[in-house]
Amino acid sequence: MLDFDVAARADQSEAFTSPQATPAVPALPLPHLYARVSKHITPAEWPLIAREVEAIERLKRERNAVVLGHNYQAPEIFNTVADIVGDSLALAREAVTVDADVIVMAGVHFMAETAKLLNPSKTVLMPDMAAGCSLADSITAADIRLLKQRYPGVPVVTYVNTSAEVKAESDYCCTSGNAVKVVRAVAKEWGVSRILMLPDEFLAQNVQKLVPELELIAWKGHCEVHERFTPQDIRDLRENHPGVVVLAHPECPPEVVAEADYAGSTAGMADYVRDEKPARVVLITECSMADNVAVNHPDIEFVRPCNLCPHMRRITLPNIRRALETMTTQVEIDPAIAGRARLAVERMLAIH
Repeated sequence: MLDFDVAARADQSEAFTSPQATPAVPALPLPHLYARVSKHITPAEWPLIAREVEAIERLKRERNAVVLGHNYQAPEIFNTVADIVGDSLALAREAVTVDADVIVMAGVHFMAETAKLLNPSKTVLMPDMAAGCSLADSITAADIRLLKQRYPGVPVVTYVNTSAEVKAESDYCCTSGNAVKVVRAVAKEWGVSRILMLPDEFLAQNVQKLVPELELIAWKGHCEVHERFTPQDIRDLRENHPGVVVLAHPECPPEVVAEADYAGSTAGMADYVRDEKPARVVLITECSMADNVAVNHPDIEFVRPCNLCPHMRRITLPNIRRALETMTTQVEIDPAIAGRARLAVERMLAIH
């Protein structure tokens, strides 16, 4: 049985719990957690939210459950009830080793499917089954089969942001954090120079620049958050915020990435902020990412161009609580699909 101790988070929040950083919230419940979200939630709102947090913590102990929270999740979830946080790759890796009977995915549907693929004997709960992904919806298993007919013998590397059915038709999965490593490993293992890299067109184009020795065949799928950023957005940010360091996600168009100082996955951007400590930074990605990274870097100024993911916002504290109370909705995958899809994910995880 997991024994999650919310007080353990106090060690991560020392900068916020000192009298200088948080001047007078002793009367509030769970003050060490409120310190992490105080820039987004008013003291008047917090008691109701804290009640949900306390209920979820109790249910997690009763169910032997953990909550996985993606970096794009709302701060009041990411910084309170999420036990494991990170990008898609980190969540996939942690899902394999998590010591729990129940996994609640505070993310979108394909992430819950991936957790289920890697934990077939565990119960995986999705608080809102309508929390989808425009990128995942851009391609189907039938599309993959047609592409394999058109390009016989060409391996298929599929972004983890896809359905289990699509993964089942793929040879390998990848994430934005390991895409370069995966395509190079696949090219070497298969002895090929052409790879189908699906479905994110912009990710494939950005990776292509880093692997000029290979030919990556792309699909016209896009993330509805990242495709909205433009090079002019970056130029305006630099003009309006002198000295700002620009970090871009590789799901952005290549011309946007070209304007940035650094491009990388959400984990890569968080590591850059931690290691380089820029005085002023902007993360060209879903804007909750900046809110969540900023918690541990109070001395850094975060400029926030806000493009919210509407699908991530479908996950809330009340529906996480309801999922644990009712044990719904449970994510199930057809065993005939799950075995092949799991192989593509496991092949990715085996690449170091």
